[in-house]
Amino acid sequence: MIDIPCVILAGGKSSRMGEDKCFLPFKGTTIIEYQYNRLSKIFKTVYISSKTNKFNFDCNIIYDNNTNISSPMVALASILQTLKNNKVFIITVDIPFVKETTILELLSVDFDTVIAKDNEKIHNLCGIFHRSSLSIIKQLLQKDIHKINYLLKQLNNIKYLEFKDKNQFLNINNHDDYKLSIS
Repeated sequence: MIDIPCVILAGGKSSRMGEDKCFLPFKGTTIIEYQYNRLSKIFKTVYISSKTNKFNFDCNIIYDNNTNISSPMVALASILQTLKNNKVFIITVDIPFVKETTILELLSVDFDTVIAKDNEKIHNLCGIFHRSSLSIIKQLLQKDIHKINYLLKQLNNIKYLEFKDKNQFLNINNHDDYKLSIS
């Protein structure tokens, strides 16, 4: 099992979905419980990043320090302030098809930050983040900047790792994506 902690981001508004995507039925359970159970077989410790404990199963939660703003940058700041590990694997709740081999490959690269991409898109919230990025995250939040790509552009020791199978990064943002994911 992998000793680096894994954190599933699940504190967003799900505005494009119109309902909390964490609780969409998925493979006999909910999408959040599916992700948590699946990743718990790979990582020694799995957490869910959220504003509240809205889950009906036992799980480790890292609460956002700022509950007024739904932002992955706020979540990253809370995660890196809470955990004492140098590296953390981050993944969003809505990409449940990322392969274990992809995760292992991301973890095998010796850079502070390693982000997954395919031939069309960079997947900013699927990869390794280093504790050293916390000071930059705090600076960006003070300027009310919440886009992860702004953070990534400022990091020095970063690697974008390309994967051929872009289907594993299917992001369940709306009902059409959801229908595709369960077909």
